[in-house]
Amino acid sequence: MNDQRNLIVAIVLSVAIMFGFQFFIEAPRQEAQKRQQQEMAEQAKAAEAQAQSGAPTAPAGATTGTAILPQAPTSSTMTPQLPGTAAPTASAAPTGAAVPTAAAPRLQIQTPRLNGSISLIGARIDQLTLVDYHETVDNSSPQIVLFAPAGTANPYFAEFGWLPQDRATPVPGPDTPWQSDSKTLTPTSPVVLRWSNGQGLTFVRTISVDDNFMFTINQRVENSSAAPVTLFPYALVSRTGTPTTSGYFILHEGPVGVLDGQLREPSYSDVVDQKSIARKTTGGWFGITDKYWLAALVPDQSKPVDTRWIHGKEGAADKYQADWLGEATTVAAGTSAEVKSNLFAGAKEVKLLDKYEEEMGIARFDLAVDFGWFYFLTKPFFYAIDYFYKLLGNFGLAIMLVTLIVKILFLPLANKSYKSMSAMKQLQPEMLKLRERYKDDRQKLNTEMMGLYKRSKVNPASGCLPIVIQIPVFFSLYKVLFVTIEMRHAPFYGWIHDLSAPDPTTIFNLFGLIPWDVPHFLIIGAWPLIMGVTMWLQMKLNPQPPDPIQAKIFMIMPVIFTIMLAPFPAGLVIYWSWNNLLSIAQQWFIMRRMGVKAT
Repeated sequence: MNDQRNLIVAIVLSVAIMFGFQFFIEAPRQEAQKRQQQEMAEQAKAAEAQAQSGAPTAPAGATTGTAILPQAPTSSTMTPQLPGTAAPTASAAPTGAAVPTAAAPRLQIQTPRLNGSISLIGARIDQLTLVDYHETVDNSSPQIVLFAPAGTANPYFAEFGWLPQDRATPVPGPDTPWQSDSKTLTPTSPVVLRWSNGQGLTFVRTISVDDNFMFTINQRVENSSAAPVTLFPYALVSRTGTPTTSGYFILHEGPVGVLDGQLREPSYSDVVDQKSIARKTTGGWFGITDKYWLAALVPDQSKPVDTRWIHGKEGAADKYQADWLGEATTVAAGTSAEVKSNLFAGAKEVKLLDKYEEEMGIARFDLAVDFGWFYFLTKPFFYAIDYFYKLLGNFGLAIMLVTLIVKILFLPLANKSYKSMSAMKQLQPEMLKLRERYKDDRQKLNTEMMGLYKRSKVNPASGCLPIVIQIPVFFSLYKVLFVTIEMRHAPFYGWIHDLSAPDPTTIFNLFGLIPWDVPHFLIIGAWPLIMGVTMWLQMKLNPQPPDPIQAKIFMIMPVIFTIMLAPFPAGLVIYWSWNNLLSIAQQWFIMRRMGVKAT
C-alpha cells in the first residue's frame, strides 16, 4: 500500500514539476521572445523609413548610441590605455559624442544579402538588414534587423578609427563629417571616405563588402605635415540594451570570441559584474552573438591587439561593447601608414564561417556556432544532414536518413544488446517464480536472481546500452536542430513548417478542430504523441522489471517524455519517433529469430 502511495506521489510531483516549468519558465520566455520580435519588427519599419528619408530621427526617450572610445597615451613609452578605462578630459581625443540624428547624409549598402547604410557623420556601419531572413516563416514578415543607428530604441553599430598619442592632434570621431567618392557600397564597388584634420593629416577609409556578410575596412593616414605623428588604430562593436535570450543553458548568447586560440564565452551578466574583461591576443576574432546572428571584429591576424568586452550605462539602458586597440603606428612626415581589419555582421551559416576560416585564416571561426561539448559529433552530423538535404530537398527526410545510417553503423552492438534483452524476456516466468518464492527475503531474492542471470549467461544491464549510445547522438542532433540557422524555418510535411520550432498542434483543441487558443504549457502536438506511442510500444517489447513498482514507473515514462518533449523542436521529436520505429523493427526481428513472443 505504501509503495502504491509513493508511486502516485512520485507521478503527481513529476507532472507538477513539468507543468510548473512550462507555466512559470517556458511560457514567460515565449512571451519575451514575442515582445522581442515585435520590437525588431518596429525597428525594421523605422529603419526602412530612415533609409527612405536619408536620416534617422530620434524618438522620445531613445538612446543616443554613444561609444566608449579609447583614451590616448600621452608618452611614447606608455602602454595605450584601453577604451573606457579612464574618464575623458577636455583635452582628450573624441570621446564618443552622440551622432547627430538630424539631416545626417548616409551612404547606402546594397548587396545580395544585406541592405542598409553608413552614416557619413562618424562613418559608422550602423544600419543593416538581412535580406534572406525574416521574423517568421511567412516571407511577408519583417526582415531581420541586425544593426540600428543612434536614435532608435536599441542602437547597435560598428565603428573604426584612430587615437592620437598627443591629445592635441585632431582625429576623426563619431561626429566627424566624411566625404565619400560614391553614394553606394556594393560587392563590386568599394567606397573611399576622406577627412582632413587641417593640420596636415588626411584620413582615408576604404570600405568594401563581399557577397555575404564580411566587411573589410582599410584605414590609411597620410602625413603631409613637417613632423611625425603616432596613432593607435581601434575598432568596436557597441550594443545598447540587453537583448532577450533564449534562456537555454546549452546555448550561449552574448559576448563570444576566440582569443589566442581559446574560445571565450562570458555572459552579459559576467560583463556587467566585472565591468571589463580584457585580453591581449594575436589573431582570432570576438564580438557579440545572438542565437543565429553575429557581429564580430576580426583584427589583422598577424598583429597583437588588446581586446576587451566592457559594460556601461546610458541613462537607464545597459551598454555592451567589444573593442580592440592596436599597437602604436608612427607616421613620418611625408609618408603614410595603413591598417586593415574586418567586420562580420550577419547570419552564422556554418559553411560560410568555415569558408572565412579557411580563406582568411580566422582562427576557429566556426565556433561562433555553439556546437557544444559534442563538437566532434555535432558538426559532422550537420554536414551529413546538409549533404542529404541537397539530395532529398527536405531537412526532415535528411534527418531520417542520417538516423538510419547511424542505426546501421551501430547494428552489431545493438543486436547484441537486443539479444540479451530477448533472453531476459525468456527468463520472465522463472523470475516471477523466484519473486513469489522469496517475496519476504529480499537479500535471498537478489542472490537467486544473480545466480539465474549467471546460469543463463544474461547481462541485465546490457539492455541500457542502446540508450547510452543514443544519448550523445540525441544531444548532437538536438544541437544541430537548435543552434544552426540552416534548420531555422526549414519545413517538413503537413503541419510542420519549421523543424526548429515545436509542433504547433495540440491535443487539447483536437488539433485545431476546436477554436480555442490553448495556453502554451498545454500544447502537446501530434508528433510528440506519436513519439510517446512508439516509446510505449518499444517498452512493451523490453523485459519488464521484476519489481512491480519499477514496472509501473517504467510504463508511465512514455507519458512523461511526451509532455517533456512537447516544447522541443519538431525535428528532434521526429528523429526520436523514427529512431523508436527502427528500434522496434530491429528488436521484433531479433525476438522472432530467438523464438520469443513479442507482446
